[in-house]
Amino acid sequence: MSVPSHHTSARGRTPDFVVRVFLLVAAIGLLVVAVRAASLADESGQRGAAALPIAVGLAILVLLRVWRTALRTAAGWLVLATAGQAAVLRLIEAGPFVRYQHLALAERLQGPLRGWAVAILVLQAVVVAAALHRRRSDVISWVGRHVSRRQFVVGALVVLLLGAAPSRHAPTYALELLLAFVFATVQLGNLGLLVAAIPSRALPALRGRIDRWLGGDSRVAGIDRFALLAALWVFLATAALSLFSYERHPHVPDEVTYLYHARYLSTGDLEMPPPPVTEGFDLDLMTYEDDRWYSPVPPGWPAVLGVGARVGLPWLVNPLLAAVGIILSYLLVLSLYDQRTARLSILLLALSPWYLFLGMSFMTHTASFAFAVGAALAVSRGRSRPSIVAAISGGLCLGIVGLIRPLEAVAVGSVLGLWLLWPVGGRVRLSLPLGFALAAVATAALVLPYNRHLTGSATRFPIMAYTDQAYGPGTNALGFGPDRGLGWTGLDPFPGHGLPDVAVNTALNSSAVNVELFGWSIGSLLLIAVWIASMRLRRPDVVLLGCVAAVVGLHTFYWFSGGPDFGARYWFLVIFPCVVLTARAILSADVGPRHGARVLTGALALSLMALISFIPWRAIDKYHGYRGMRPGALAVASDAPTETALFLVRGRRHPDYASAAIYNPLDLRAETTIFAWDRDPQVRRELLEAYSDRPVYYLDGPTVTGDGYRLVQGDEGRAP
Repeated sequence: MSVPSHHTSARGRTPDFVVRVFLLVAAIGLLVVAVRAASLADESGQRGAAALPIAVGLAILVLLRVWRTALRTAAGWLVLATAGQAAVLRLIEAGPFVRYQHLALAERLQGPLRGWAVAILVLQAVVVAAALHRRRSDVISWVGRHVSRRQFVVGALVVLLLGAAPSRHAPTYALELLLAFVFATVQLGNLGLLVAAIPSRALPALRGRIDRWLGGDSRVAGIDRFALLAALWVFLATAALSLFSYERHPHVPDEVTYLYHARYLSTGDLEMPPPPVTEGFDLDLMTYEDDRWYSPVPPGWPAVLGVGARVGLPWLVNPLLAAVGIILSYLLVLSLYDQRTARLSILLLALSPWYLFLGMSFMTHTASFAFAVGAALAVSRGRSRPSIVAAISGGLCLGIVGLIRPLEAVAVGSVLGLWLLWPVGGRVRLSLPLGFALAAVATAALVLPYNRHLTGSATRFPIMAYTDQAYGPGTNALGFGPDRGLGWTGLDPFPGHGLPDVAVNTALNSSAVNVELFGWSIGSLLLIAVWIASMRLRRPDVVLLGCVAAVVGLHTFYWFSGGPDFGARYWFLVIFPCVVLTARAILSADVGPRHGARVLTGALALSLMALISFIPWRAIDKYHGYRGMRPGALAVASDAPTETALFLVRGRRHPDYASAAIYNPLDLRAETTIFAWDRDPQVRRELLEAYSDRPVYYLDGPTVTGDGYRLVQGDEGRAP
């Protein structure tokens, strides 16, 4: 939104022009530096340095865009806030590794641009503190009028306690929490100065533009252009991230097995022919038997992914589902609230790093989300206009969630079932919950013959048979006890599963949601917490909080938090209530002539900052080459003089062999390129014997070369 400012005098035009040229040159220079920084890595292999100049350069371009308007001063504060957020991100150790992110403390501050990051943070703190000191009476007065003591305490606790992931070393954890609290407080002050810098004369025009974007408070029917554009943005953004950051390649071990599973399901098979040497084709999350091998994970997501695998575009399945999820979310919020809340909710969802990065991946969660929201939408419509067809449709969607992520189906089903049992017009139509439940059970029951085929028992799930055999009976089951857990050091806080594990897992996931939900520099959950503390909730708000409680509560019975892959992924379904409750908090605060559009503008500024700082940082620093997985094995193997060679991959099972194995045919005796794992001398001898009619080459994996795959030529590379 551009609001004209007063014309400058002829004398003031030349300095103004010089300043703008300087800023433009600075922005371009920073983006050039970013290109250079993208190739720089810390000693630990992190490449997030490029995000700092990217963020500041883009923020300066935003400032230049509104330079001749009344929003120039506010945009200047935006540049400072963006620089501060990007600087904090530069001080965080995340990287393409399986670990929770933590601040780099004094002894680990070496690395490209980290000195600049510290300088930026000091400068921001000084400038913000000085500006707030000059306005301290106004600040104290505003807080006293608009923030109750309960809201202030709750907000402070959320910022303090959710600012960092727990560490095993308590003093380090306490120091991280303190530093994160200071950073967030400075950013909150910076944001306040930003919105306060919007002139009162600019508010009517700004409010008018926002009203045209978000609509009114009426309930309208159907999908509109705003929702379609948001869905299109999400599809294009997730597809671009999948193409450039994720490289259309699986990175998490689960994703490798999902793709295998999808490929053989798309051909109509329930298993694959056994490999000639099992140890040479060993992958995580695969069951190997004498006459077959197969993926033990639930079949719902691989069946959906198989549609994309069938046409050679599996990497576009989740981007499409993410776009569908936006449309369904819009319709669901519209059925509960009004157009304004619905549009703001999907805008927040479409800009959520958590949503975009999971939409980029091959993980199950985007599909589970889309079908869960579809189930809730059907139930909502079935209640408003009592319809057994809508209830059955909701049950079908819930059943599909059960085929994808069974525990999430229990959480969603419990909330939706209670919602259907809630009286409408003073009466309960039992046909609706009955139809809903029968449809859900009938759909989810499709897994029973599938289970029988693979395990011999309809009620024994392949994944439980796999973990019982690999890790011990009952280790992966729900519940508490000393035998729970798979012994994943660094990811499982304590042996077994008890209340201490619940506390740590909850803290890990809560801090991850606070970071990943919106990528806001003040924390993603602050507005929700402060608004809930206001005690102005409506009945739909309480239902949404019930959804959060159901998802979080059920997962306390599971020993694992979900790990650091894609944030609090086991809690992903809370993203819908979180975005809606955030929209409700913003719209409830953004009322009255004195506020105008300030609160909403502040929230949009936070999301803009996340878009140009947090998302590039995550895409470059973490998900590009995540877990060491690289897509280049097939291209390197093509340099060999034959298309039917056996390539012995040297390195670890994951990532070296797993990255290459995804290019194998389903039948490992097919007349095409075969990748096998050069596990040890004994396995090598068995592979050479099994493939004695083929030329054999060695392929050094990324952990061996320190870079990409390398075909070893000559006598060294050709097997004897």
